[in-house]
Amino acid sequence: MQNTLQWYPGHMAKTRRLIEENLKMIDVVVEILDARIPFSGRNPNFDDIIKHKPRLLVMNKADLADRRRTDMWIEWYRKQGLTVIPISCATGMGINKVLSSARELVRERIERDAEKGRTRTLKLMMVGIPNVGKSSLINRLLGKASTKTGDRPGVTKGKQWLRIKGDAELLDTPGILPPKFEDQELAKRLAYTGAIRDEIMNTELLAYSLCEYLRDEYPAEVCERYKIKDDISSLEGYEVLELIGRRRGFVISGGEVDMERAANMVLDELRGCKIGCITLEVPEN
Repeated sequence: MQNTLQWYPGHMAKTRRLIEENLKMIDVVVEILDARIPFSGRNPNFDDIIKHKPRLLVMNKADLADRRRTDMWIEWYRKQGLTVIPISCATGMGINKVLSSARELVRERIERDAEKGRTRTLKLMMVGIPNVGKSSLINRLLGKASTKTGDRPGVTKGKQWLRIKGDAELLDTPGILPPKFEDQELAKRLAYTGAIRDEIMNTELLAYSLCEYLRDEYPAEVCERYKIKDDISSLEGYEVLELIGRRRGFVISGGEVDMERAANMVLDELRGCKIGCITLEVPEN
């Protein structure tokens, strides 16, 4: 893996401008996170862009994450004064709390308008990095598939205003990553979950490092999934991946394991929650 992973496609620079230009008309910013990477999956530039605007953190894919660690992250963010709710766009869990939680953040403003005889339309802006489920959440809120969704980064391309349940409007924005990653461990976590396109990563090296993490943090889940009876605690990442490949029958001529095939399979199975409910980081004290 290269020393510093960096890029800044034109659409990401354009998205930053879109957010900045429309922020003044927004009541609440809804920031979508992947519950499996609740820290690495945030664009740190959002803090500078959004500043003091009321913000709701929505941890999507909570059904794929380690529930105990999700609770740890919710508490960690709450101590920083942020409202956080776990949801799952796949199962519908927690969706009904999104609008009510957003309204609560600006309740006093809504009540002041009501006292003056004005009905306030709640204006929300949806932000997040690619592939966290923004479009899927919008579809859930609308009750119909009116935005294009996909399981790869970069599906939402431009500005979209959508009306939700009559008294709320939502501005959707494309996913935006930071210009570069100084912390390569953070970049790896994004790549594990598919927030960074596989085409720009070395998938075998990525799978080696993922296997090292799973070896240390979720060994029982790995051994159960791949029917491994050996102790994997002393194995290197590539040795764990090789063992998984053998157990799955990915053996090619000469008795060697097709490591590329094994790497792709492990990454796919992590993303599909087939290895288990896994969170790839814990809060620092």
